[in-house]
Amino acid sequence: MADEDEALENKTVLVRSGSHMYDELRSFRTWFKWMCVDQSSPSSACLSWFVFSLLTVVVPWLSHYLLACSECDADHIRTYDCVTQLSMSSVAALSFICLSRFNKKYGLRRFLFLDKLCDESETVRNCYTQQLNRSTKILFFFVLPCFVAESTYKIWWYSSGGTQIPFLGNVIACILELSSWFYRTVVFFLVCVLFRLICYLQILRLQDFAQVLFHVDSDVESVLREHLRIRRHLRIISHRFRVFILWTLIFITASLFASLLLTTRPNADLRIYKSGELALCSVSLLAGLMILLRSATRITHKAQSVTCLAAKWHACATIDSYHWAENEFPPAAHRVDCNNGYNGSSDAEDVGDEEDELDNTKFVPSYAYSTISFQKRQALVTYFENNRAGVTIYGFMLDRTSLHTIFGIELTLMLWLLGKTVGVS
Repeated sequence: MADEDEALENKTVLVRSGSHMYDELRSFRTWFKWMCVDQSSPSSACLSWFVFSLLTVVVPWLSHYLLACSECDADHIRTYDCVTQLSMSSVAALSFICLSRFNKKYGLRRFLFLDKLCDESETVRNCYTQQLNRSTKILFFFVLPCFVAESTYKIWWYSSGGTQIPFLGNVIACILELSSWFYRTVVFFLVCVLFRLICYLQILRLQDFAQVLFHVDSDVESVLREHLRIRRHLRIISHRFRVFILWTLIFITASLFASLLLTTRPNADLRIYKSGELALCSVSLLAGLMILLRSATRITHKAQSVTCLAAKWHACATIDSYHWAENEFPPAAHRVDCNNGYNGSSDAEDVGDEEDELDNTKFVPSYAYSTISFQKRQALVTYFENNRAGVTIYGFMLDRTSLHTIFGIELTLMLWLLGKTVGVS
């Protein structure tokens, strides 16, 4: 009976969120269909896999083996084409497989947590809707500059005699290569932007959680329930994206070290005609990786800031209660004076926009702890200290310490490789 009630409640939630977010989600699905990554029906799934096989496998393979142009001059020989094609295709294949799995298993609405928005505050819903509308702009902000540079290079290469095929064949080959590059780049950045969008929703929830902590009617149980709900969503995000983030890091690391190995050879030709496409590929992959790591570390930092916020909340309540007991001041009068003394406008102007509901140096409002005992507050702070939330990859927390570790490992490998090639130690 309880399972039936829960299923009925979930069904109601889906209907409510569908009517609220329908227009925004329809435009997003239109973009999915235009990029041939929508697999909501058998026909669209077949079309999606056909386009993926054509633009990710067939076209790069034909381009590398049939248009190698070994008899061309030095400016048209594509020395680094193999590394470029393998890097782009491997990352695009990983992105497409993960995106197909997400779309098939969860559906777009559930994958973007739109079915849970009806449980959130109006501020969270509005901000998430705005960010959802901005996602396409963010995607093209990263893709279009690289695509313009790639188009310029390909047009020059084909128009200046890079191949011996007829003019019409040159046009078709150029269009196919540009379509393949654009498709692979967009699929990769699409998953990165979706991950950023989902992380942004959790940041909005954490900021709203700070308001729940300070609410006049809040108690320890309600605060704990809300935090457990946020932790569950973060665990779901970690479980869904851990394979993609881990293998993206491995593929991009391998691609960059292969590029470094080729470009540090004694006879390596690093002119823009030869190595420009390889550099453009590396920049695109690094930009996507930075989106993933920045989004993950940012949400982890915000989630762990809850511990500091709860400790400050507990300290303010304890200090205020001792002042009232020792000095016998009326609670309201003393608390108002305390808050005014530490929340000056001059300090706020010096800080600027760096503070928010989670990271700030303001005193906690007095009404936020007026009815909660010391033991309950201490138990809640202890719980936060021993249950840190965030995005994890198979148990490893993606925070700033993890970024330092990744940077140290990459730097060590790079110095080792440079020591083997150009003698740097």
